[in-house]
Amino acid sequence: MEAVEKVRWDTPQVQVHIEVMQGVIQRMAANSASAKTWCLTIVSAILVVAVEKGRPGYAWIAFIPALMLGLIDAYYLALERAFRASYNRFLERLHEGRATSAELFRVEREGRLWLHTLRALGSFSVWGVYGPLLIAVGIISFWLSG
Repeated sequence: MEAVEKVRWDTPQVQVHIEVMQGVIQRMAANSASAKTWCLTIVSAILVVAVEKGRPGYAWIAFIPALMLGLIDAYYLALERAFRASYNRFLERLHEGRATSAELFRVEREGRLWLHTLRALGSFSVWGVYGPLLIAVGIISFWLSG
């Protein structure tokens, strides 16, 4: 069994571990942004077709990608927050002189993912985008049908 030793902040291994964690967090943030971009693109395309064809039923279809991508966005935001918590915990232990070699290169999220996801659903970055989008889809659907 390998001996576990305390690590210093200025070692290459610690710097690489920090960079790996930052990379994971950045990917989760990028995935969240991509979900928003895809959602706006897909919903806009569906609404354009609905308006051009004068078919209100088509507009209601836009709810499906908006809801699904909203959930995916919340999931990635939850993952980002869980990995950020792990990253912050490691940095805290590092600054206190309690970080060990056993913690290096262990990329694990912290906390319960379902709890992070519920909190993410209440985040302005999720409902602030998808809420108005769903309202707009509803308004356009009613406008086309009336």
